[in-house]
Amino acid sequence: MGDPYIWAENLKDERVLKLVEDENMRFREFIGELSDGLFPEVWEYYSIPVLTGAKLTEKGVVAMYRERERQIIRWLGGEVIVDSKELEKELNDEVLLQGFTADEKGRFLAYSFSIGGADEGVTRIINLKTGEPIEEFRPSVWNVTFLEDGYYFARFYRHGETPDGVKAPAERFFWKGASEEKMVFGEGLGSGYFISLRKSTDGKWAIVTVTFGWNSGEIYVGPIDEPEKWEKVYSADVPAEPVDVIDGKLYALTREGNGLGKLIMVKDGEVEEVIPEGEFPLEWAVLVGDKILAGRLVNASHRLEVYSLDGERLEEMTFDLPGSVHPLDTDGKKVLLRYESFTVPYRLYEFNGKLNLIEGQEIEGSFRVEENFAVSNDGTKIHYFLVKGEEDEKKAWVFGYGGFNISLTPRFFPQVIPFLRRGGTFGMANLRGGSEYGEEWHRAGMRENKQNVFNDFIAVLEKLKHEGYRVSAWGRSNGGLLVSATLVQRPDVMDSALIGYPVIDMIRFHKLYIGSVWVPEYGHPDDPKDREFLLRYSPYHNVRPVKYPPTLIYTGLHDDRVHPAHAIKFFLKLKELGAPTYLRVETKSGHMGASPETRAKELTDLLAFVVKTLS
Repeated sequence: MGDPYIWAENLKDERVLKLVEDENMRFREFIGELSDGLFPEVWEYYSIPVLTGAKLTEKGVVAMYRERERQIIRWLGGEVIVDSKELEKELNDEVLLQGFTADEKGRFLAYSFSIGGADEGVTRIINLKTGEPIEEFRPSVWNVTFLEDGYYFARFYRHGETPDGVKAPAERFFWKGASEEKMVFGEGLGSGYFISLRKSTDGKWAIVTVTFGWNSGEIYVGPIDEPEKWEKVYSADVPAEPVDVIDGKLYALTREGNGLGKLIMVKDGEVEEVIPEGEFPLEWAVLVGDKILAGRLVNASHRLEVYSLDGERLEEMTFDLPGSVHPLDTDGKKVLLRYESFTVPYRLYEFNGKLNLIEGQEIEGSFRVEENFAVSNDGTKIHYFLVKGEEDEKKAWVFGYGGFNISLTPRFFPQVIPFLRRGGTFGMANLRGGSEYGEEWHRAGMRENKQNVFNDFIAVLEKLKHEGYRVSAWGRSNGGLLVSATLVQRPDVMDSALIGYPVIDMIRFHKLYIGSVWVPEYGHPDDPKDREFLLRYSPYHNVRPVKYPPTLIYTGLHDDRVHPAHAIKFFLKLKELGAPTYLRVETKSGHMGASPETRAKELTDLLAFVVKTLS
């Protein structure tokens, strides 16, 4: 089976560079003035300061924010400690802050950043009182954990080998004091193993998790400053993560059973169930005071549940709008939580027995969020959200993903607010392949079951069409596969399509960049059995001469995760048939880094395309 456009996989080929230049110009001609007019509005919402992380210390909360032109780490309500703009002046390059931590007493701060969009960055440790630097690591180290004396950190080896002679890629943990550094954990672990370390909230215990890939979990516990005594206390062939150690008892969240999540307690090798599996997935838990605070995902949005330490349910809390809620940090007495919804960029809550709002950002205006179900072709009920403004002009922009155990929960999209203000409706579909209803829901949408995901999406779009909506379908990455497969199978269920940074050639995906890591999710193109079901739906191989709606395919030339050739080859096949298709290639960004303005311009172009094709 020949591939007529295989030359597009060489991004240095003159034909590719000319195509990118020509098609970017053609798309600008199609969208230009409309996009320029919408940009100030999108930029306004994109620029809202958003809190991305927070850490409790005895001296107050340290928080990280993304602002219009910079990222900062600051004392909550107080002075700025780190400013990405200052770092850019110092280093004379673009800087992206990646994460931070502080010690419980508020003495030290460790933060990491990448330079110029590179994956390998720099970690700095500073004295919070004086602002003086204590240490700098290049490349970055991870998971810095402060002790009374010194600190632990993880080193991920991308090149060469570890001190114990294992070839990269591999991870190891170290302790560093005033004058020495020594490896303390991970000896002999090969490639594919990931290690994470956390301290129990009472500060006495080290809790170490070793996972292989994304599937199994082993948990080690021992005295925080005696790594030679860390011992394995629990392991499972499913994802498992520690919650805390109290009085020598390990509390952990495990996906054993039906994959919906339950909280267990382990003492002296005996496992006791504290919160059993329920109808909906238990996503996280935190021990706070003499209670357990847990987050449960009910029809793709979070509710909070409070339990006693022996698992008796005491109360549950929901929010005014369906949202996503995750814990940021706890000291055992209180916990910081971050909430986000379609019209709420963020809220920061504290829970100390009751829930208190600390700060947040809300979008002004009257919006409502509706929830409904469509029925897929095999009878499965598919949940979806609809977000509406004051007017409903029967124009729907629908986002989907459906894969890799990722659930689509309510989140803030800056470019959607101007659409709602213009009478549009934004939809988000919760398809099989995600983790909205646990591990079985994920498995029902992977490998040979992938067609279920497309059928689920078709059911939602078809229902909206029956209700009189004009519909624009949108997805990126694995969601780009979703929309392109739906487009070639059922072009009649959409009035336009947006396909971003997509995976589309299902016979060659494993040969491009890091595509081989997706084989467990999609199947192996070189295995005849897998190849059969991949060919059946591969969008690139199923383009046929029918009437297609206006389609925008967009990607980035420097995306080193999903190869741009997927987008370019699919575009060429559609164009060959005279389909109304456009290609937008960002020449300044990859999967990781792009300046805020570059990102906001891309989002504005998507909005302009939807407004134009649905009007």
